Amino acid sequence: MNPASRLSLLKPSPIRAITDGTPPGAIPLGLGEPTWDLPEVARKALLREPGPCAYVPHVGLLDLRRSVAAFHGAHVDEVLITTGSQGALFSLFQAWVEPGTKVLMPDPGFVAYPALARMAGAEPVPYRLSADRFRLDADELIRVLDATPEASAVILNLPSNPTGGGGDLAALKRVAEACTARGVLLISDEVYRDLHFGTRCPSLRDVTDRGVVTSSVSKGWGAPGLRVGWAVGDPAWLAPARVVHGYAVTGTATPAQWAALALIEHSETILAEARAAVGERWEALAAALRDELGQAVAPPDGTFYHFMALPASAHTDPLAFCLRLRDEAKVVLIPGLAFGEGGRGHARLSFAATPEQLREGVRRLAPYWKN
Repeated sequence: MNPASRLSLLKPSPIRAITDGTPPGAIPLGLGEPTWDLPEVARKALLREPGPCAYVPHVGLLDLRRSVAAFHGAHVDEVLITTGSQGALFSLFQAWVEPGTKVLMPDPGFVAYPALARMAGAEPVPYRLSADRFRLDADELIRVLDATPEASAVILNLPSNPTGGGGDLAALKRVAEACTARGVLLISDEVYRDLHFGTRCPSLRDVTDRGVVTSSVSKGWGAPGLRVGWAVGDPAWLAPARVVHGYAVTGTATPAQWAALALIEHSETILAEARAAVGERWEALAAALRDELGQAVAPPDGTFYHFMALPASAHTDPLAFCLRLRDEAKVVLIPGLAFGEGGRGHARLSFAATPEQLREGVRRLAPYWKN
């Protein structure tokens, strides 16, 4: 037997290709996983009083939808609860991306975006981020959109995985207006928006009610294992996505939704604590880069990623260089090339690791940059 032909368009995640072979004792700076404790309110919510663990509506628990709506300044009918933000993205792509069309996405950008487009029968089309700090470049995105009449959707990621770059309100507004004028679905992946350094990135909802915002409790609320995400937008955009998500998974796990509700209800405290944890880790990383490599670095606009410039000698084969770091230095980084050609000269370093791991990881990396 042969698998479905659509799978021939997909490749295993390059992130997993690097991390799955991690040797014992390696410093894990690859995956974007919080290393601080799951907040107590979520732990308690998972241990509810005795009672049934029933199915919930495809759209999610009403109380959770209300809480997410309040967080985003939306109406409850504008919220769809999904199995992680990736469940929201998959459902939106399957519902709105017609086979044979094209989907615009950032380069460098999250590795799942091209795969989601291909599974929908579409072609991924990259648009470059700004040359200075990999931020949203409205001129470049609109240029690519004008050159792509077959576009069915555009995806943003603010702030960006892997670069940490954000975007300003004016740029976001121009992009939203361009997509609205062309009848193209605009999706803004804002899963890292609440892990910011000073100024919070604008949301798509700050400039329009025509697109769809996706997010989850995985990053800012520190609970990736719950697999609870959501889409927020016009109910007309969400209705067919709800059908897809319902047939794919029936609904997001009920206990996970209880815990997500508790997290969002305590957002003010939990998000502040998460930013403090990320800030502490950034300070440890910045000090280590200064002490070991003489590098003065500025924090990203958001996320817990440092898009680290590779030595020039590594640009030809960044994957081989990162595999060498993994196997010899025992430090896991993700080559920027995994996120698109625009990331070739960089590697993504996750500073969600503990401060001790960050200091030791940079110490181990330093000889490979110096030599």
